[in-house]
Amino acid sequence: MNLLRILSDIEKVDADASERFLFSRRKLLKTTSVAALATPAFFAATVNKAFASHADVVAVLNFALTLEYLEAEFYKMGNMTPGLIPESDRQVFMKIGEHEQQHVNFLKSQLGGEAIPMPNFDFTAKGMFPNPFSNYQVFLTLSQAFEDLGVRAYKGQAPKLKDDKPVLLAALKIHSVEARHAAEVRLIRNQRVWASEQEPGGVPAMVYKDENNVKHHDAIDLISLVDDRLLRQNGTQQIAEMVVRESFDEPLTKEEVYMIASPFIRENMP
Repeated sequence: MNLLRILSDIEKVDADASERFLFSRRKLLKTTSVAALATPAFFAATVNKAFASHADVVAVLNFALTLEYLEAEFYKMGNMTPGLIPESDRQVFMKIGEHEQQHVNFLKSQLGGEAIPMPNFDFTAKGMFPNPFSNYQVFLTLSQAFEDLGVRAYKGQAPKLKDDKPVLLAALKIHSVEARHAAEVRLIRNQRVWASEQEPGGVPAMVYKDENNVKHHDAIDLISLVDDRLLRQNGTQQIAEMVVRESFDEPLTKEEVYMIASPFIRENMP
């Protein structure tokens, strides 16, 4: 088996192939016997693992890039529209717009030639929000929707990055910034800063799907863990349930995010 020739052939279509393969093999060397290293089965398993991991990471990053394109373009158009954003809020949205463009630039730099191009957007969502750049309240509603959606989207994709620690760390850094954006927009709208199915604030209800969940990992009943002092102080189980619902954000799957975002995107998401 000519390993160098095989990798050379692969690199003709994928310049980073050797690096991914050798990285995967180095990790396996720590726990694999020398005799096993030379077998075709070991080689095949190592290649498959290296390339499957790469494909997963590329898919997640392009998925994230699509959402960052959406947000960056939304804020670019909003900030360029005269008279839309009050002077009191202009610095906030200028800064958010800068952050979103930085996210786009970073993701594109990591993906290189595998980055998808920016799609065309319809910020009216096929007429659902007919005047996002002439009505400030509609603009704020969509801003809240996009930021809360981004938070849950990153959380939903994080497990797929568990084997690529640098990429996972970068995604979590973006996730936390999206959460601060969401909180800032909610404050401007006089909305409570935590997500709630009870208070969508005009945002499509799907954005907050399952946020009323009171079980963690579908097993741990969080209501049972509420401090008895809270129950005694408020005298109602309803308060305990509200506290639990608001203490945890739930992830969204890629399919759920696509369902929410697709009306705003003229081309299909990756």
